[in-house]
Amino acid sequence: MAELASALSHLECSACGVTQDADRLHTLCPACGKVLLARYDLPAVARTLTRDSVAARPRGMWRWRELLPVRDPQHVVSLGEGDTPLLPVPRLGARAGFRRLLLKDEGTNPTGSFKARGLSAAVSRARELGVRAVAIPTAGNAGGALAAYAARGGLEAHVYMPVDTPVLNQKECAAYGAEVTLVRGLINDCGAWVRRRSAESGWFDVSTLKEPYRAEGKKTMGLELVEQLGWEVPDALLYPTGGGTGVVGIWKAFDELERLGLLGARRPRMIAVQTEGCAPIVRAFQQGLTHAPLFENAHTVVSGLRVPVAVADYLVLDAVRRSGGTAVTVTDEEALAGMREVAATEGVFVAPEGGAIWAAARRLREQGVLDADERVLLLNTGTGLKYAELLPVSHPVIDRA
Repeated sequence: MAELASALSHLECSACGVTQDADRLHTLCPACGKVLLARYDLPAVARTLTRDSVAARPRGMWRWRELLPVRDPQHVVSLGEGDTPLLPVPRLGARAGFRRLLLKDEGTNPTGSFKARGLSAAVSRARELGVRAVAIPTAGNAGGALAAYAARGGLEAHVYMPVDTPVLNQKECAAYGAEVTLVRGLINDCGAWVRRRSAESGWFDVSTLKEPYRAEGKKTMGLELVEQLGWEVPDALLYPTGGGTGVVGIWKAFDELERLGLLGARRPRMIAVQTEGCAPIVRAFQQGLTHAPLFENAHTVVSGLRVPVAVADYLVLDAVRRSGGTAVTVTDEEALAGMREVAATEGVFVAPEGGAIWAAARRLREQGVLDADERVLLLNTGTGLKYAELLPVSHPVIDRA
């Protein structure tokens, strides 16, 4: 069927503009070492991808096939990811004076986070290009997603994670059959090990934005969001920012939809949220820098935000600035309190990252940066069920009646 054909045309460097053959394996741009982005034949996409046609397709991330990179549907590795709920959260909003607060809950994805989207796309395309072993540095959820999709696609998986990664993430990767190695250090230290071992063993490195296709899976969050909002965008979008792939992907989705005539030129203010103990993007934003230097001695219990240096820093900062957005920090304590508040108020058990963006939204509302009547979106990236140890509880115990 014509509507199932990928319109992938080539890869383009996000910095120097050099193009590459999309049907060969690539990591970063060989000319300048920056991020490669997938490009599509958008006039061809427009012939089959319309508001009506995409609505009529079976649900899931892969209904956006023209704008995804896998050419042969037989190579698609899927666990049913995508089409996560967009929930009005009026009781939560009332606590900070928001009248139109929304939450998109990525915790309902397979493997419990938005990482399912990116790894579904990356593993599918790697498999199509002949890869048989993949490797990843991870703060937790990406490793679980890679392990699951590699198992589903019959690929060998190697996961490197900090030794203090939540235990459930460690067990999840092992359960899916991945080879798990714990590293005394942060995710960038894990990345150094992945680069070394991949070069030695012939594994394909699927580190954040060091290959072109994880961003394409994450892009579908933006595609879905626009459709769920009646082909409009929110006024502001708060995003917990570690490696920043989601910001890059969502921003790319808006651009492609506009070029297809499915969205206007208006954009939400993109608001990047980090924690005080690891805030390279926030610091670079505040200092007017185009790149974010390594954040020394990074520490935060919000493991998904413990990313002291990001390969796509310049793309994240550009999206935030071009949108008229901002970048803010919260404390670990505020993030954990936010987890509890969202769960107890709206029945959504968000990850610590989700708690962080709610804490940030409250503060920005108090400061008048966000208005009461604006449509404000919280993008929760995962389920809080994997982080139960961060929320200690004490209950009364009674004898049998």
